[in-house]
Amino acid sequence: MKLILTISAMILFLITGCESGKQPANDFLTVDITANYPKKELILQDFLDVEYIPLETNEEFITSASMQAIGKNLIILRNKNGQDGDIFIFDRTGKGQRKINRSGQGSQEYTNIGSIALDEEKGELFINNYYSSQFIVYDLSGNFKRTLKYDKDFNFNSGKIYNFDQDNLICYDEIGNYKNLRKSAFWLLSKQDGSIVKEIELPYEHKISPFLSKGIWSAGPRNTELISQNGSWVLIEPSTDTIYSYSQDHSIKPFIVRTPPIRSMAPEVFLYPSILTDRYYFMQTTKKQWDFEKETGFPRTDLVYDKQEDAIFECVVYNNDFVDQTPVDMWYEHGILKIINNDGIAFIKKLEANELVEAYRKGKLKGRLNEIAAGLNEESNPVIMVAEYKEEKTSYLLSIFPDLFFIRTCFSENTYVNFQKHVRESVKTCTCFYGNPTSIFIYLIIS
Repeated sequence: MKLILTISAMILFLITGCESGKQPANDFLTVDITANYPKKELILQDFLDVEYIPLETNEEFITSASMQAIGKNLIILRNKNGQDGDIFIFDRTGKGQRKINRSGQGSQEYTNIGSIALDEEKGELFINNYYSSQFIVYDLSGNFKRTLKYDKDFNFNSGKIYNFDQDNLICYDEIGNYKNLRKSAFWLLSKQDGSIVKEIELPYEHKISPFLSKGIWSAGPRNTELISQNGSWVLIEPSTDTIYSYSQDHSIKPFIVRTPPIRSMAPEVFLYPSILTDRYYFMQTTKKQWDFEKETGFPRTDLVYDKQEDAIFECVVYNNDFVDQTPVDMWYEHGILKIINNDGIAFIKKLEANELVEAYRKGKLKGRLNEIAAGLNEESNPVIMVAEYKEEKTSYLLSIFPDLFFIRTCFSENTYVNFQKHVRESVKTCTCFYGNPTSIFIYLIIS
């Protein structure tokens, strides 16, 4: 017990002491997008917990699984183009709960599904019926509740509408931004009537669009300009060099600053953050180039900022559940990977059944994914990959104090397990650690 009390005192010292080592609240990361960064390889399972959810397949539940939302208990999907009107609700084990289809021309129906936002607490689905400039709200059984009409000059067809708080949606007006219809692209809309609650203004001098046009055709990078960050929101406006964080109290502060200035570049190179963890910020640069004949372009560079090392790297991430180190796209995969960064979930990703079946037959899978693939066929619904945050505060403590576990050789298994548990319980409210282990600390632990 004396040992445990000593450890508690030292951990408490670290927790209180690390406050002075924190970066100031107004600090931000600076990224030189022209730099050649060193390479870094990461294993996904080293910093995220990965779960695979095979979706139930039967005559009623057949879906291409375009991922719309995930909650604590539910997964919301639609089919790829959203034109058939089907909405699928699965539980977090993959069992089909219900299929909703309210497509039609009536006042309580939708003609298309641009995207779906979920308010799980209130049991409401917000259907983006963007051809009619409205959100239609249903309960989780498909019963109509109300219509939210928004200004016809807005166009939320990019699907970037999310649950902001109890009363509001946060939305990104991609087409309005592209056509330079208004300065602001980010808006809070009322969940009750669709009225504008707040225009989120970001400072910049001149509008710079990431889109290119040729005749009637246009092309854009399709990265995400609006992403969650555990209760706050990251706002990416291509016209400014600063990426901002927007909080629930409506305060705005710089999050990332890119250099050189966007106005100095031709062609422009944009910076888009994506998956954000306690340790890593994944980002992607995208150059404004597109070949309309070959339909290729927007060359990308995948980056990660490692907060522990305080360094930026060009990065590749591998999924350890594949034998041959299959890369995982942490940055951009339109229609396949959906960034969450909230409620303990970093992202969700769709894995096609036919690809998993082929990989299984070739012996390329391991672990739970291999077990799931063994029960699939080419016609099965996709498998949903859910990447959840680890208890990173604890793992970081253990990584910077590896010598702590020298004591395993000195004590019984039960004592050691209790020690580990005590460490985890003691640090679960701490937000960061800085510095290296000291000999004094190690001496106190093992003495």
